[in-house]
Amino acid sequence: MTEHKIPRATAKRLPIYYRYLNILLDADKTRVSSTELSDAVKVDSATIRRDFSYFGALGKRGYGYDVESLIKFFKKILNQDRLTSVALIGVGNLGHALLNFNFHQDGNVRISAAFDVKDSMANTVQSGVPIYPMTDLRKQLEEQQIEVAILTVPADVAQQVTDETVAGGVKGILNFTPLRITVPKGVRVQNVDLTNELQTLIYFLEHYNNLG
Repeated sequence: MTEHKIPRATAKRLPIYYRYLNILLDADKTRVSSTELSDAVKVDSATIRRDFSYFGALGKRGYGYDVESLIKFFKKILNQDRLTSVALIGVGNLGHALLNFNFHQDGNVRISAAFDVKDSMANTVQSGVPIYPMTDLRKQLEEQQIEVAILTVPADVAQQVTDETVAGGVKGILNFTPLRITVPKGVRVQNVDLTNELQTLIYFLEHYNNLG
């Protein structure tokens, strides 16, 4: 993502800052303080200042941060100054929802190819995205030089599909399956377990419901 060596927690917050800065720009806001940013993104101002300090002097004491300058900086840091093509593997209910999701709204990302085992789905176009049979997975990943994939296949085939995806040159996987997939060194996985997140939310509601 960046040449700077920064903590993982900071890296996860950068897209949040970038998204809100774009909202400010749309509202014709020219500058913002760490306190204002803190109120909006629910991250304490000291943490925001520390996060920004990893990249040098991004603001001025008493002035705050220039919104447009920050957007340009984070756009480059987050590789939003170039189009990133992503593969969607598995076009079930969740896959369909992701096909219809407007990734361009918050970043320069597009799903350029999708793959599914169903014959009725293969060789069609859904939401403007071509759907290929799984037998073409490695070939298309290599030809289109896709390095990022979203995995929404059943858990029992997740590792097998992952192996084929990595063989096709993918370096980053957003894993929506409940299986914790294994990848070689140099390939990064981000796990998104919706069931786990929902169960965690319910647990906190049951056991930590006294917010006062």
